[in-house]
Amino acid sequence: MTWIYRGALDLAIEPGQNTFWAPEVVFDNGVYHMYVAYIQGVRNHWGGDKHILHFSSKDLWNWKFESQLPLSTNSVIDPCVFHLPDGTWRMWYKDEMQGSVSMVADSPDLYTWTVQKKAAVADRPHEGPNVFRLKDKYWMVVDQWAGLAVYSSDDCDAWTFNNVILDKASRRNEDTPSGAHADVIVVNDKAYIFYFTHPGRKTHMDCPMDSNGVVPYNLRRSSIQVAEMKVIENKMVCNRDEPFDFYLP
Repeated sequence: MTWIYRGALDLAIEPGQNTFWAPEVVFDNGVYHMYVAYIQGVRNHWGGDKHILHFSSKDLWNWKFESQLPLSTNSVIDPCVFHLPDGTWRMWYKDEMQGSVSMVADSPDLYTWTVQKKAAVADRPHEGPNVFRLKDKYWMVVDQWAGLAVYSSDDCDAWTFNNVILDKASRRNEDTPSGAHADVIVVNDKAYIFYFTHPGRKTHMDCPMDSNGVVPYNLRRSSIQVAEMKVIENKMVCNRDEPFDFYLP
């Protein structure tokens, strides 16, 4: 989960202190495009209408508001945008009013989006879809709140369940109880997965409120981790306890 505050980037589209959530940034023809979930206000609980906004930039610092995307409902978050082989763009995002599964929208130009259908990974509720290509296949990881489910595809349309990763704690510091809401970067045929943990919790969803109705700090705090993923015998695996070389050029 990633927060952007107005103190870092001025994304204000209306008065008030508002929440920007889970940004996705892609680059095309000299322009950066950000798609970010937007919730009015700053809440102490999960609620309110949620929309995905589109901003553009030439320098990753000054952003122009383009539009609020006309997606499936008024409760959408976690956009993931991927460039398809035919030159068009596809977005996967979580729709809480469709059973908290991923929906699909397509665009020819990153500005105009048309909702298509539920993604073919809607076998159980999840969030945070992320798509990448590795070893001549397309892969998707989704956060199912007990590790990440992995799917594979030949065309970004039909998806096959492959494996579950990051569902157990590792021996690394702060890398417990499980990994959540990840992003993947592929460099020179190696895949690195960035994810967060709640190291103060016994399980990912173990976050009871105190007598004041507030989740205590130790149960809310997050740590960012990175690990290498490998395809072994057609299965995506991730052994975080195994040493790995890590370099981003």
